[in-house]
Amino acid sequence: MGEQPIYTTRAHVFQIDPSTKKNWVPASRQSVTVSYFYDSSRNSYRIISVDGTKVIINSTITPNMTFTKTSQKFGQWADSRANTVFGLGFASEQLLSKFAEKFQEVKDAAKLARDKSQEKGETLSNHSQESGRETPSNNQASSINGTDDEKISIVTPEAAVLKSENERLKTAVEQSNTNAKKWETELQTLRENNARLVDALQESSANVESWKKQLSVCKEESDTLRQKIADLEAQCNEANQEKQKNAQLSVRVQELEAELQDKEQELENLRKQAEIIPQLMAECESIGTKLQAAETKNKDLEGRISGLQTDIDDSRQKQGNMKGELKKFMDILDWQNRRASRVQAGTLQTRC
Repeated sequence: MGEQPIYTTRAHVFQIDPSTKKNWVPASRQSVTVSYFYDSSRNSYRIISVDGTKVIINSTITPNMTFTKTSQKFGQWADSRANTVFGLGFASEQLLSKFAEKFQEVKDAAKLARDKSQEKGETLSNHSQESGRETPSNNQASSINGTDDEKISIVTPEAAVLKSENERLKTAVEQSNTNAKKWETELQTLRENNARLVDALQESSANVESWKKQLSVCKEESDTLRQKIADLEAQCNEANQEKQKNAQLSVRVQELEAELQDKEQELENLRKQAEIIPQLMAECESIGTKLQAAETKNKDLEGRISGLQTDIDDSRQKQGNMKGELKKFMDILDWQNRRASRVQAGTLQTRC
């Protein structure tokens, strides 16, 4: 249009879905410039927004338009000429309030411009009617004075001017009447469209309240799910700790089982060694028998006692040493058995 914008801001632009009249359809992928302009050629005010080379808003502001804030950062207005509802999403509540204030100012200016235009039209109409009434009187005055030739020579210039002015005013009145009928038709159409848009706006407001309630319910469900997730994470941490304890216990059980196997092997070795004891006992008994036989023979062979006394003493000494070693071996075997029993009992308790 060539004029400088009255006010400029940035916002996300939406339009109401023409099919459902409920859902908002984004008109821009990102925030775009939205400006107020004054169209001097049409004496009107417009809201214009361009996304690249595409005009997404070209709305002429009329006195019956209303800008409604539906949330802290969102506002909308109905354009009956475009047969749609525009919505703007701002980055802050301050930007929305500033845009709403400017909308009211521009709407008041549009109303003032319309009133002035109507007053001008009424003035032209009244002037045309007065000129029409004055023309016959002038003709009558001219016919009273002088002859026909004189009347022609005197009246013609003024009559021509008045006639031309009268024709021009008649044309203006006819045009004004035509425009009035056109405006009445357009006004009726605008009223009907406005009624439909008001219904759509009310329905949209109701939908906004419904969406707010749904959003509140979703937030509550989200908080509940977050709490459940936190509880599950705590339970998982406890389960991980139990797994670590079980792993440590499993390692300890394996160590004890290895220890038990070592002890069992040691016990088996001791058992094998214990199998030699009967042989040693048998040898001791055999030696005792031999000793008794030797003593019997000693009685019979007292003469040989002195010669064999040294052998007997040596044999007794060996027997004593062997019994001492045997006793020590039995004590060790008994101690090993008790120790193996304690280890086995400890292993069973750990497994339980």
